[in-house]
Amino acid sequence: MEENKKVLSAVIGFFILIAVVIAVYYLFIREKGEEMPKVPEVVEETVIPVESEEPEEELIKPIKVIEVELDESDKLMRKLAADLSSRTELAEWLLTKDIIRKFVAAVDNIANGQSPRKNIDFFNPGKFFPLKKEGVYYLDPAGFKRYSPVANVFSSLDSEGCIRLYRQLKPALQEAYQDLGYPDKDFNVTLFQAMDELMKVPVIEEDIALEEKLTSYVMVDPELEKLSEAQKHLFRMGPVNIRKIKAKLKDLESVLKKD
Repeated sequence: MEENKKVLSAVIGFFILIAVVIAVYYLFIREKGEEMPKVPEVVEETVIPVESEEPEEELIKPIKVIEVELDESDKLMRKLAADLSSRTELAEWLLTKDIIRKFVAAVDNIANGQSPRKNIDFFNPGKFFPLKKEGVYYLDPAGFKRYSPVANVFSSLDSEGCIRLYRQLKPALQEAYQDLGYPDKDFNVTLFQAMDELMKVPVIEEDIALEEKLTSYVMVDPELEKLSEAQKHLFRMGPVNIRKIKAKLKDLESVLKKD
């Protein structure tokens, strides 16, 4: 179980922006508009005209898709994402380069159980130190707080703003996905796979025993050690942060399934 300065760096980008991708489905399950008022009764032979009802889909204001060159999209991304959260960490993390490409690549990594670390380079939670008790190493609960900014930023994202941003940049996201070698596959399919991968991460309150290896530590429990690299990234954030992230994912996924 490798732990170093860059541990969990890539998954951070996924947590920050995953809501941008899945929130688009709110567009298809929004509450129906209020019913049109009933036709008033005729009063003194004066008929009050009633506006004709419009189809529900016409009530949704269309959002203009933004055509942007992927290699020139970072400045636009920072501008459009600035209002998604009031937390300053988001703006700081978005200073990384190739935001869209790295995000799409990280989602693809996670969907395949791989570590997405190489695709994100802007988050440094600090060095890992195991907790030693009576000669046995454990994951240190005090270290879980290093990852609280991730869960907090993810929870603070504005859903309506995410919907708008996704719709505006959807072609660019799909283009970046095609550039990875998927000319005929929808990026949303891979997104669902990534979500499922993370939802399988267990929440464990008990101490997690570690075994020291030559250059790293591994979890003693074979079932935990069998988790994919992507799942281990989330697991190492600790039960409090795991619950926050999984709760948000579950809520968004439940909306997805209503479509």
